[in-house]
Amino acid sequence: MGLNIVRLSKDPRGEFLSYDSRRHNQRRQEHLASLGLDINGATVLEVGAGIGEHTSFFIDRGCHVVSSEVRPENLKILRLRYPDIRVLDLDLDNSPMLNESFDIVYCYGTLYHLRNPERAIGFLSGCCKKILLLETCVTFGNEDALYYCPEEVVNPSQSISGIGCRPTRRWVYNQLKKYFRFIYLPITQPNTAEFPIDWTLSPPDRQALTRAVFIASREEIANKLLTEEIPMKQMRH
Repeated sequence: MGLNIVRLSKDPRGEFLSYDSRRHNQRRQEHLASLGLDINGATVLEVGAGIGEHTSFFIDRGCHVVSSEVRPENLKILRLRYPDIRVLDLDLDNSPMLNESFDIVYCYGTLYHLRNPERAIGFLSGCCKKILLLETCVTFGNEDALYYCPEEVVNPSQSISGIGCRPTRRWVYNQLKKYFRFIYLPITQPNTAEFPIDWTLSPPDRQALTRAVFIASREEIANKLLTEEIPMKQMRH
């Protein structure tokens, strides 16, 4: 059955630049910085950039950034905000082509907006020379499972196809393991409610978003803040 895609011309900044959204992004970037990963000066592919609320994290660390997005209304603003970097139109759901590789591939808050997350992980791994940084909404549970859900096409921060997903942490881990030798999760979580620190509790309300961070690496990372296990309990950083 075909999907009717609605492309809006309205300014998406109201969604991305709200107080809650900015606070959420600040906590995510603080957490990433706290992990002490080797990021400075790297080449970076940022996917699902929205209007670029995460882009400056890498620019400020001397990285050579290529950013990407799929919604035309977001791409327009992204290019206006960052005229000095290359911005690509990449649809991760539809077999994108990019014959380049990058030290770091950054995929925060994008995977769960896709209807083909397995395909997207394969594409991202093919572009990655060193480290894939991935953060996504997940479903509580220890099973290897992928669950689909509807999303609002009219919302500039959600799925352009109207279909998103909520994989379990085990599903994401196992998919990454197909392409990378080392998969890590932080023992810490960002200081915001969408990142649980006790996965042994009953799952939250179905409407609540729960998130996890993954680091997939070609080489072993010696870092006391990372574990190769899927932790049932984490800490605030």
